[in-house]
This record gives sequence, structure tokens and C-alpha cells, in this order.
Amino acid sequence: MGVPVLVLGASGSGKSTSMRNLGNDVGVFNVASKALPFRKKLKVVNTNDYNKICRVLTENSLKKYVIDDSQYLMAFEQLARAKETGFQKYTDMGLHFANLVNTAINQTTHDTIVYFLHHVEKDENGFTKAKTVGKLIDNWITLEGLFPIVLLCWTDGKQHKFITQSDGFTTAKSPMDMFSTEIDNDLAFVDKTIREYYEFENNESEEKKK
Repeated sequence: MGVPVLVLGASGSGKSTSMRNLGNDVGVFNVASKALPFRKKLKVVNTNDYNKICRVLTENSLKKYVIDDSQYLMAFEQLARAKETGFQKYTDMGLHFANLVNTAINQTTHDTIVYFLHHVEKDENGFTKAKTVGKLIDNWITLEGLFPIVLLCWTDGKQHKFITQSDGFTTAKSPMDMFSTEIDNDLAFVDKTIREYYEFENNESEEKKK
């Protein structure tokens, strides 16, 4: 059972930049096919195909994956089906995304972490949440509820941070004592911390002894 992590933030808040310290042991799905904002070369596949992403996750040849701009999976499907009438297409969009998260959880090993880098939006009450493609999906599924860890990008233009707990107006959350309330926006640090918290390396060593 893998661990999905949702990283939320507005455009320019540091979501993609947070990958800068990751090594060659990560697989990146670049949904919007945009250039990464740093020089380091990572293993990147440009795709917005749910089936392809799910297939690679199920093959599980790596222990960490990033789905960059994951909200565009829904947005691109909405554009492709713009001429369709009725509400079924919105149900399908929500279901397809939920199935992807389910694949990340149930079709990968316990020490696999899948990061979803995702845009945000504010509702009518000023509450910051994951961006979807309409209230019909929001009524059907609470996206953040599928993730045990939700990090929110914050920047003042100079510093870039992850907020790890909600202030009452965001959906940020993380397990007790995993992180401090504010940390650097560094997915390499986040990944190391999660693995230490859940003792993934220790569990792997115990399995090898058996």
C-alpha cells in the first residue's frame, strides 16, 4: 500500500521547483509538458494519459513518483469532452482521478510514495482547496480526503515554504510529529522524512531477513 502526497499551490508558488533536489530514482509524469524550472535532468515522461500513468505506477519499478500539474488531468479531459452534454462527463472526471489515487495507494508497494503537484483555488468563503473542474466534482469527492499528507506551498517572492498544517482556511495536513508547521519546499527532504517516520528502510531490512 503506497503513500500518496498532495502538494498544493498557486502557479509560481514553488510546486515544480520543490523537485530540484530529487535524484535519478524518481519518475516524473509531466502532465502539462512544460519545462522544469531548474537545470537538473530528471526521468520525465510527458503525458496526460491516465492509463499510461496507472500502468507505470502498477509496474512499480521505482519507489517515488511525481505527477506534476495533476489538476490538468481533469482540465484536459474537460476540454476534450466540451461538446458532450449532461453531467456524466463530470462524474467520469472525478472517477478517473480517484482511480489514479487509488492506483497509487493499492497497486504499489508500501514504501512507494507518489507526489501529486496540484493547483489551488479559493471557494466563496476564502477557503483554499485543491482545484477541480466544477462543483459537481466537489460535491462528489473531497480530493484532499484521499491523501494522508497535504502540503501547501507558500512564498513571499523570496522564500518558498511548505505549510504542513491547516490554519483553519486551508486543507494542509500531516501526521502528528512528522513535520514542523513550516518547512523548506524541498521534496527530497519531505521524502526522506516520510520514509524515516514510517520506518520504510527498517521494514525493508526486516523483510530481507525473513
